[in-house]
Amino acid sequence: MGNDREPPQEAKPEGSGSTEEPQSPLGKRMDTNFLEYASYVIRDRAIPSLVDGLKPVQRRIMWSLHQNDDGKFIKVANIVGHCMQYHPHGDASISDALVVLTNKQYLIEGQGNFGNLFTGDPAAASRYIECRLTPLARTQLFNDELTEFVPSYDGRNKEPVCLPSKIPMLLMLGAEGIAVGLSAKILPHNFCELLEAQIAILRKQSFELLPDFPAGGLMDATAYEDGKGSVKVRAKIDVKDASTLHITQIPPGTTTESLIASIEDATRKGKLKVRSINDFTSEKIEIEIKSPPGVPAEKLIPALYAFTGCECSISSRLIVIRDKRPVEMTVSEVIKANTTQLVDLLRRELELKEQKLLEDLFFKTLVRIFIENRIYKKIESCKTQEAINKAIYKGFEPYRDEYYRDLEDSDIEMLLGVRIRRISLFDIQRHQQEIEKVQAELDQTRQNLKSLTRYTIRHIKELLKAYGATFPRKTQIGSFETVVAKEAAFKSLKVAYDRDKGYIGYKVSGSEFQMACSKYDKILVVLQDGAYKVIEVPDKLFLGKELLYCATPEREREMTMAYRHKGVTYLKRFTFGGTILNKDYRLCPEKSKILFFEPGTPEVLYIKYKAAPRQKVSQQTANPGELGIKSAKAKGNQVSIKEVHSIRTKPPKNWDAKAATTELRFL
Repeated sequence: MGNDREPPQEAKPEGSGSTEEPQSPLGKRMDTNFLEYASYVIRDRAIPSLVDGLKPVQRRIMWSLHQNDDGKFIKVANIVGHCMQYHPHGDASISDALVVLTNKQYLIEGQGNFGNLFTGDPAAASRYIECRLTPLARTQLFNDELTEFVPSYDGRNKEPVCLPSKIPMLLMLGAEGIAVGLSAKILPHNFCELLEAQIAILRKQSFELLPDFPAGGLMDATAYEDGKGSVKVRAKIDVKDASTLHITQIPPGTTTESLIASIEDATRKGKLKVRSINDFTSEKIEIEIKSPPGVPAEKLIPALYAFTGCECSISSRLIVIRDKRPVEMTVSEVIKANTTQLVDLLRRELELKEQKLLEDLFFKTLVRIFIENRIYKKIESCKTQEAINKAIYKGFEPYRDEYYRDLEDSDIEMLLGVRIRRISLFDIQRHQQEIEKVQAELDQTRQNLKSLTRYTIRHIKELLKAYGATFPRKTQIGSFETVVAKEAAFKSLKVAYDRDKGYIGYKVSGSEFQMACSKYDKILVVLQDGAYKVIEVPDKLFLGKELLYCATPEREREMTMAYRHKGVTYLKRFTFGGTILNKDYRLCPEKSKILFFEPGTPEVLYIKYKAAPRQKVSQQTANPGELGIKSAKAKGNQVSIKEVHSIRTKPPKNWDAKAATTELRFL
């Protein structure tokens, strides 16, 4: 909320010490033309003015409407044609800009088909639709006596440099423009909140302004600070019943057509499940979404925010034309500048009104003196204009204290224009009442000038009273957590493994390792030689016929495995920990053989050894819970140098219940 910041100074060429080669005449001409073109696009086409919040084409449209305003609707084609006196870029840009202004509903009232902001339907041709100024625009934008004019592009007409706007139109309308080397994105704000902020500024109180979008929606402005940063906007989604959702508000820049297209696209890609979509939008947004059987409607909401146009992020860059130069400002700086401008405009209007009232009072006083004291009788014998003027001047001398300035020849001409009928029917008492009424109005005007801040606040409150109910806030302010795509995605992909052909994926028909995944999941694959890696969910990937284990990866999932390497059997408990996508890892040294592999920790393992001469122990049990958790690549605890036949969590068929069985003790 500090002072307006000055834009950076233009770079100047260095002195004679420069080692750059002199530029060719063509290069100089190209540089000059480019700079002129860039300046023109920035100042006269793409970026709005701080003073009235309008781009040149919008200002010319409003001026054309003002010049043709008689309170009735006018064909848009007529306004476009009239505006072309000021705008050199053709009728299409004018009609498009007029439709946009009309749909904002603040300045122009339309009659006919001006398109639909919600559905994206275009407006009818300009010859079929009509428009006129709104009362707000008519009373708050125009004052010819306070407007500075410049010649139009062809010199035949005069057009305003800026309109003397008494409302903060820049923040009210918002704007978007792309110029040469810079772009502006000014978010629209609520009319009532802007006026209340102006009152707070005049009272030297704090205030906060947040955007308000025509289509409504839910807004999180956590990352938005005084016109900088960004806002997140979500569609308003209501649960109608267990299988039906209703979207009644949508984010800005989105239409019902584009929103439905994004939902259909996400459905085709398997990111969410939708049975049907119906669009009942007309004057209000109403999109109906049906969920498939078995899927509660409310479970669709996170996926709609994560994968469709139901949520968007909008960045703000508040660049305006100030003093004929582009500058970046904050919302606070803009509204303060608009408030200062409002106070100045009201002061100038009051000064003009004071001058007009003084002249009116002066004229009425002269007429009263002229008739009441029969000064007109003194000119009956005068034969020349000079003699008439002299007689009137002399007749008014005794009453000089009753009027505020000296008499002039033009005043005498005015008095001589008073009709005889008016003199004969002159009512002194009634005329005195008129003078007193003008005097009272003059006194009130002077009082308003003395207390200009109070008068400005009263003016703003009158606007709020007249138009506040017409422009309520449409966007709800709140905060919401970011929807994680992986968590919101529906597990609509069925991954399977075909051992006979060696393929795995969601386009593979197989009976092993079947699992439901989403597009955002990863899968862990372990081969029988101890190699493993984490991969994205494939459509069809060849792994060979030795897949041992497949699951979604979890860092802390406990696993138990036994393997044989160089004649020794090892047992270990481990977790996979962190992994890098598509990187090869190993659970045991190469040329090892995995004898047992299972998630979790079995209560007991039944170890059966192969028969061998002079072998006393042919089977043992082991408690894996006695082992500590190791990393995936760590070496296991030694079990035996005997050749193991099998390791099971239950006694195998060849287990001899009568034979001596010992419990394995780990070293």
